[in-house]
Amino acid sequence: MSTPTAQLAAAGVSIWLDDLSRSRISTGNLAELIESRNIVGVTTNPTIFANAITDKNDTSYDAQLTELAAAGTSAEDAVFAATTQDVAAALDIFRPVWEQSGHVDGRVSIEVSPDLAHDTEGTVASAKQLWAKVDRPNLLVKIPATKAGLPAITEAIASGISVNVTLIFSLERYAEVIDAYLTGLERAHSADFDLSSIHSVASFFVSRVDTETDKRLEAIGTDEALALKSKAGLANARLAYELFEQKFGEQRAQDLIKLGANLQRPLWASTGVKDPNLPDTLYVTELVADGVVNTMPEKTLEATFDHGVITGDTITGGYAEAHEVFDQLAAVGVDLTDVTQVLEDEGVAKFIDSWHDLLAQVSEALEAQR
Repeated sequence: MSTPTAQLAAAGVSIWLDDLSRSRISTGNLAELIESRNIVGVTTNPTIFANAITDKNDTSYDAQLTELAAAGTSAEDAVFAATTQDVAAALDIFRPVWEQSGHVDGRVSIEVSPDLAHDTEGTVASAKQLWAKVDRPNLLVKIPATKAGLPAITEAIASGISVNVTLIFSLERYAEVIDAYLTGLERAHSADFDLSSIHSVASFFVSRVDTETDKRLEAIGTDEALALKSKAGLANARLAYELFEQKFGEQRAQDLIKLGANLQRPLWASTGVKDPNLPDTLYVTELVADGVVNTMPEKTLEATFDHGVITGDTITGGYAEAHEVFDQLAAVGVDLTDVTQVLEDEGVAKFIDSWHDLLAQVSEALEAQR
């Protein structure tokens, strides 16, 4: 009997793990998850690397940190060296998946410095540096979907760099992300790049939308408001998929696809359930459609494997209901534009905090070795 994760993969969902560490690589755990849990990719962020490198029970970074300390390496350069080494090793493990999937999956993401979230030129320079250092065709460089990130996405794509666009919360910003991707492809084509070699995913965050919206609904407190709890995240994601279908069905995108370009796949991020009253597989089983990616924390991956109920496409038939949820939220006084802007600001701030925490702890570790 096939497992729920196998059923999810068969329904067209690419399962990526939202976690990476050197010990996960060296113990064979990552390779085992490919075999047993149907994972075909990995996403990382500063928080994930901070947790891995500063884990007191994980000694797999000690030797490298000792070597870097002896060389007088700065904390930022040490983090760059450690994280790019991990990502390159993970990409090598995923290389067969990359080949078997026709270069679609087998992807690992690494993020530009969060300090650059509002710096277009700095983001482009960081993306090019990461792309050159890791030097693997199945890499994705993560760039946040801030206003400053949009032209950086275009520039990276135009330079032949495959991109994971992260921290997307609103439909309006998602439309701008798609436009940035298509503009980058047009420029890449003009520069004679092979468009088929350029890949991208658009990471749309889900559970955080419910967390912020539900807080506001509870503050309103009416029966109408409370009846809408835990509905915004799924509605937002489903309407994102509707927008994806619309935009990539238009002539501009179709012309690029005829030239060999790839679809920019929607990716569901922040899929761990925050509310204990909700099913722990909610943001997996209710967001199934062909051609999407779902990146899961290990806890969510294991819950899905254990008891996820996969019933096929749970997105495309729900557009009308999702639009109705948006109308009802507006009617009770929830400003979704404000919700998503708050979430973007918080998301950037959290990654910056994690980044600085990581730098501080690595700096401390380097000093201890000197």
